[in-house]
Amino acid sequence: MAEPTAAEAGADLELRGIRKTFPGFTALHDLDLLIPAGSFFALLGPSGCGKTTTLRIVAGLENPTAGTISIGGRDVTTVPPHQRPVNTVFQSYALFPHMTVQENVEFGLRRRRVKDAATRALDALALVELDHVASRKPAQLSGGQQQRVALARAVVNRPALLLLDEPLGALDLKLRRQMQTELKTIQDEVGITFLHVTHDQEEAMTMADTVAVMNHGRIEQMGPPQELYELPRTGFVASFLGQSNLVPATVESAAAGQVVARTAAGSIRMPEARAVSATGQITVGVRPEKLMLLPEAPITDDNVLGPGRIVDLSFTGVSTQYTVEIPGIGGIAVFEQNLVFGSVFGVGSEVWVQWRPEHTFGLDADARAGAAEAVADGEDA
Repeated sequence: MAEPTAAEAGADLELRGIRKTFPGFTALHDLDLLIPAGSFFALLGPSGCGKTTTLRIVAGLENPTAGTISIGGRDVTTVPPHQRPVNTVFQSYALFPHMTVQENVEFGLRRRRVKDAATRALDALALVELDHVASRKPAQLSGGQQQRVALARAVVNRPALLLLDEPLGALDLKLRRQMQTELKTIQDEVGITFLHVTHDQEEAMTMADTVAVMNHGRIEQMGPPQELYELPRTGFVASFLGQSNLVPATVESAAAGQVVARTAAGSIRMPEARAVSATGQITVGVRPEKLMLLPEAPITDDNVLGPGRIVDLSFTGVSTQYTVEIPGIGGIAVFEQNLVFGSVFGVGSEVWVQWRPEHTFGLDADARAGAAEAVADGEDA
């Protein structure tokens, strides 16, 4: 395989009309996707959503039923995997146990007869801060160190595109969070385009510049992590990417940039730009951490629901998570930051729930069905 050219380094990835069908099942439905050069892009979704199939098609390990794949403007749809300017890092590390760490990193370079393989391998190990263990065997390293060696082995070839297939899934929580930071730092330094496949919402939001949430072989919503979280456009996204309170409502009015919707427990306002629909039946949503609990009905222009009764609470350290049962609506989740010692309210307390209209979002009437699917998929992932 020839060395990637300078023009290929950090190249764009473009998928056009990618469809993948298996007997009796369509894994991808005419997928269009453009990932700019040098970006850190995450495909996020539950098991079976099509994200890993997409990655395998980009790598050349699967052939699309229809559509084309371009890397750096070059059509690679029919190019064999070993001739694509792509490397993949898997969850399993796939290191050679009989080789030293340095030999593992050098392996691809020596196959291509690169003259300065040893120097480049040590440079790559220094990038992941493991040059001091170059002479050790993989079995002498921790899981996190083995993952960094696998990353160095992929990066040393300077591919135009690095594919990350659930690379942190085998690590414990503390090490996974550490590796999230390190991966992002490495990507910033080397400038290679990263395509990261994961079912872990925190992982995607922490590292990626852009996240595409996939469901049933299609992209439900795509954008910067903060945008997806603050303004989900479907019930699936609202509940797969974090947690949301979703309440059925009927639009009463839409004027002067404001939508007023009536729920079973009172009216709710939101900016019209934050509503998918401004007529008829809709679903009103708000994130739990945007809500505030009050012991009595407030006099305010904010949205207010109540009275309700606290039926459950749990202390998580950073916040106390309450469930408030409101007549006509059901349970509302409220996450309040712990600014004092202990819980402010107890189970059985009567409370009102208040939040600012600009934190509200409006979805289609059937959004709660998609949200229920997202919750079930999240538990199975």
